[in-house]
Amino acid sequence: METEVLLTGIGGQGVQLCAAVLARAATIEDRYVMLFGVYAGAMRGMNTDATVVIGDAALQSPPLISHASAAVGMHDKFWEPVNRKLRPGSLLCVNDATFETPLDSDLHRVLRVPATDIATDMGMPMAASMVMAGAFGAVSELVTVESLIAAMRDSIPSYRVQHIEGNELAIAAGHQWGCDSRAATTR
Repeated sequence: METEVLLTGIGGQGVQLCAAVLARAATIEDRYVMLFGVYAGAMRGMNTDATVVIGDAALQSPPLISHASAAVGMHDKFWEPVNRKLRPGSLLCVNDATFETPLDSDLHRVLRVPATDIATDMGMPMAASMVMAGAFGAVSELVTVESLIAAMRDSIPSYRVQHIEGNELAIAAGHQWGCDSRAATTR
């Protein structure tokens, strides 16, 4: 079984880090993974997208996919190309603070994650993508919180090690939010 996850947002929101953490977490769990990141010429303020394909067997196709079963939206400015690729019933986790585009909850499973609010309440507004990674991991049940934290540690460049502890807390908070949300929807 393969799961295709599209991630999108604006450069500087941590979309590429979120994708790398999700991909590494799956490899830690001995799954097959392909990751492909795309971002516009400017690092901040332009669109940034990533595709993560996770499978239980060897993957045969490159991660440029025409249809996906899940998406993470940190911002909706460049959402439409991602939206067109989503299969009916896809899991959509979007950052509630920065995502204003209406989403069809009859067509998809939509979760408006308060990622920015959670990160800001923790005193780490730049960790919203790690909150989102934790929430997506919990809701999708693709990877464990332990794998996400280990993957984040492996993904952080040496000049950003001061953020590791805060990112761990952000992943854990997002994961807890996701577990609570999953429990509330299954009652």
